Amino acid sequence: MSPTVTAAGELTADELPGTGPAGGPGIPLYDVTVVGAGVVGAAIARELARYRLRTALLDASDDIGNGTSKANTAILHTGFDAVPGSLEARLVREGQHRLRAYAAEAGIPVERVGALLVAWDEEQLAALPALLAKAERNDYHAARLLDAGELRAREPQLGPGALGALEIPDESIICPWTTPLAYATQAVRAGVHLHLNCRVRHVDSGDEVHTLTTTRGPLRTRHLINAAGLYADELDRELGHDDFTVTPRRGQLIVFDKLARDLVGHILLPVPTAAGKGVLVAPTVFGNVLLGPTAEDLDDKTATGSTADAIALLREKGRRILPGLLDEEVTAVYAGLRAATGQEDYRIRSRPDRRYITVGGIRSTGLTASMAIAAHVTELLGDSGLDLGTPSELPPVTMPNLGEAFPRPYQDAERVAADPAYGTLVCHCERVSAGEIRDALAGPVPPHSPDGLRRRTRAGNGRCQGFYCGAAVRALFEEARS
Repeated sequence: MSPTVTAAGELTADELPGTGPAGGPGIPLYDVTVVGAGVVGAAIARELARYRLRTALLDASDDIGNGTSKANTAILHTGFDAVPGSLEARLVREGQHRLRAYAAEAGIPVERVGALLVAWDEEQLAALPALLAKAERNDYHAARLLDAGELRAREPQLGPGALGALEIPDESIICPWTTPLAYATQAVRAGVHLHLNCRVRHVDSGDEVHTLTTTRGPLRTRHLINAAGLYADELDRELGHDDFTVTPRRGQLIVFDKLARDLVGHILLPVPTAAGKGVLVAPTVFGNVLLGPTAEDLDDKTATGSTADAIALLREKGRRILPGLLDEEVTAVYAGLRAATGQEDYRIRSRPDRRYITVGGIRSTGLTASMAIAAHVTELLGDSGLDLGTPSELPPVTMPNLGEAFPRPYQDAERVAADPAYGTLVCHCERVSAGEIRDALAGPVPPHSPDGLRRRTRAGNGRCQGFYCGAAVRALFEEARS
């Protein structure tokens, strides 16, 4: 199969295998269709690309990772605090090893900065030994308790009153944008058909085939995987099931300027309570510092706006954790919605008789667990009767580096000498070159909006938020689309 990305217009049978009588005249027929191209759906599509299957990946938006996946805290978790024995605990533990190795191969920036669970009162301090024991039950044995002096030596800018901490040395930060894009790029190159702007409106399930009515036209598939994130419960009900309800949980965050980066060396985590994991301070691979998130249960699955009350709350929390942070410039604020289900575990369920798998309730650990989730779902497909055949290795992929801890193109003298476009800066705040923008626009999974281009290059993501470079970036984007 040739690589296929469709972003507009109706679905077509051109160059698609499996069309014709079995799929209806001109209606694409797939072995497997994955609904939802977030980090988990893209990982599943990539895993399926290793097999001789006709696979489709659908998303209602115009890009990969354009929902929850683009607006998380970008932490590569160890799984130390997952519920011991849960599916999430196992998949996070396996997934972080898989993703760490994959990131090294694919050029996805990862920094092992470590985390500190900081106790601010006697009750929190007393909770740390139990959290250490929990980490050990999750087969994580590198955690250790720090007293106030050791904590202060590691993080001298902490606010007054910190009594101790639990150190988790292997917690890391990762690029949340490059990861799903790498998955999708490999999948598309291996023949997976990516259909964007393709919302599923209705599903008719027959004895052998599901017929999906979408905003881009119909398609048929023998097996269906629901990785629709915030909308996974709605698609589940479309198939006749009512196992869970997704409550969108909004997390608002503040992004501080790169000049704040020297204030913090670790991910600073609160001691979790019954109300949630609380507000953290974390460096990012882009060189900024994050403060957040909030945890607000809402009814609206599109409510990604920020609020003055939440920002004020975050600043109050941040002033206690890292007082100096509040003196630094704010680059941006953003909000993401997590798919909360009221359950402490992922909602992954296979229905072999229906040739249908639900992958729901994937919360903030979904980025870390994504590759392990994909392997697990593929096993479930095999158990449900799909003949997977023998897997093959995927051609390697090398993603453009968006991390500050690794050389950027404008710093590579040989690369600039060979192609001066890499030395021509368009976005000066983020040091993004014309060559990087050109490459992103010509990539296997190109952006369909300036926002998508920003996630591939960081252009417009800096302290001026595109005020200086916005017109030039827009011109390059429009020129590539003309």
